[in-house]
Amino acid sequence: MIANPSILHAEPTMLAHWIGGRLVAGTSGRHSDVYNPSEGKVCAHLPLASEDEVDAAVQSAKAALPAWAATTPLRRARIMFKFKDLLEQNANQIAAIISREHGKVLSDAHGELQRGIEVVEFACGAPQLLKTEFAENVGGGIDSYSLRQPVGVCAGITPFNFPSMVPLWMFPMAIVCGNTYVLKPSERDPSTALFLAELFKQAGLPDGVLNVVNGDKTAVDALLSHTDVKAIAFVGSTPIASYVYTTGTAHGKRVQAFGGAKNHMVVMPDADAEMAADALLGAAYGSAGERCMAISVAVFVGDKIADDVIARVRRKIAGMKVGTSTTAGAEMGPLINGPHRDKVKGYIDSGVDQGAQLLVDGREFSVAGAENGYFVGPTLFDHANTDMKIYQEEIFGPVLTCMRVPTFDAAVKLINDHQYGNGTAIFTRDGDTARAFAHGIEVGMVGINVPIPVPVAYHSFGGWKASIFGDHAMYGPDSIRFYTRLKTITQRWPSGIRAGAEFVMPTNK
Repeated sequence: MIANPSILHAEPTMLAHWIGGRLVAGTSGRHSDVYNPSEGKVCAHLPLASEDEVDAAVQSAKAALPAWAATTPLRRARIMFKFKDLLEQNANQIAAIISREHGKVLSDAHGELQRGIEVVEFACGAPQLLKTEFAENVGGGIDSYSLRQPVGVCAGITPFNFPSMVPLWMFPMAIVCGNTYVLKPSERDPSTALFLAELFKQAGLPDGVLNVVNGDKTAVDALLSHTDVKAIAFVGSTPIASYVYTTGTAHGKRVQAFGGAKNHMVVMPDADAEMAADALLGAAYGSAGERCMAISVAVFVGDKIADDVIARVRRKIAGMKVGTSTTAGAEMGPLINGPHRDKVKGYIDSGVDQGAQLLVDGREFSVAGAENGYFVGPTLFDHANTDMKIYQEEIFGPVLTCMRVPTFDAAVKLINDHQYGNGTAIFTRDGDTARAFAHGIEVGMVGINVPIPVPVAYHSFGGWKASIFGDHAMYGPDSIRFYTRLKTITQRWPSGIRAGAEFVMPTNK
């Protein structure tokens, strides 16, 4: 059985939900189209769930919860090991599905899958990760210990830009902690999530532990208000993240919601110019800039290093290979759909209108043989300022904005004054400067000569300021805390009360 028929058929087919360990046809009567961004053509039709269909997925997860929560962490980990193996065996097919519906080139699709697999690897350590503390003889004959127990039915709402990685950052950690899960993937590229669910079933996951329900705002609101959903994770834009956090917490749920970003890369006068130019090229234009960790602003300390690096970036842009999602050697593909392409072009228009110097213009870019694809070419601005829309807002496209400041302190202030605080980087040869930057910058993820500082799986991912809502970061140790509830037990056995009852607060004796 194949959970993603659109990848195997020339004609668009109707997708389904995944509930109770099987594909379930939509019944709401509503659907949306899924596009191949490289071709500008519909490749699948997606049912949009009603509140009743969301409830069916939640009830499936709720029914599976008692048995799964009682399953030992070791047995859960063994299933996770098999799931990891199946992900690796099917990597080529998963990458092809990602490329077909998202548009990113195959090499980038493999890269995002690998980052997701690394979180699955971390989840395989559940028996160790769920260990807690024991303190003997905290009082006369009294011991104290703690437990981490499942939260219950959890849900995840994921964005279009990483159809495998972000779901794999969510549900494996929740499930290995003993919870059951309802995943609502992006309606723009949903087939990857359906295929992941099928592979997890093949790995031995009991029916109902993972469910995938497709939909739009109706499905999101149903999850946010459902009384049986206890925790929700979200990744997307800041306005929606704020809405998810506010609505979910108002309904008594534990919520982690990750929003937008405007990531700066500071280039100091002593930086390796060639290294900095290569870093900017990959970090700004990889995946067509549709990354929450993309570098969209280069901050140069001084004109000399700015002129040098920007000239190198311009030459490298001219040599970039942009093509369809499967073009051999392509380094960048299209944007996700037509409306988003037009939105990105609108940002470029605004940059020109507000006086930024447009060095490379990607608005009229096209690919031979794929003229209907949603392409915007690599775009480069110089001499931008903080009043411009291209600086203030997240563009989420292949647009790099360059700014010039006189000092290191001015660069730090520029970044700290911005509303977003997701990721940042500095390129320098000086350790003291790098240390001062790491300690003084008000951003959650910092790179030192590393342009995209996404933490490895055994650390945790999370920004600051308007880039995050909630107190827990994603994956790594923080995910264990998010997906479990702490319980502390203080015990004394009968031999300890032979002297008779006590009526005062227990204290150390």
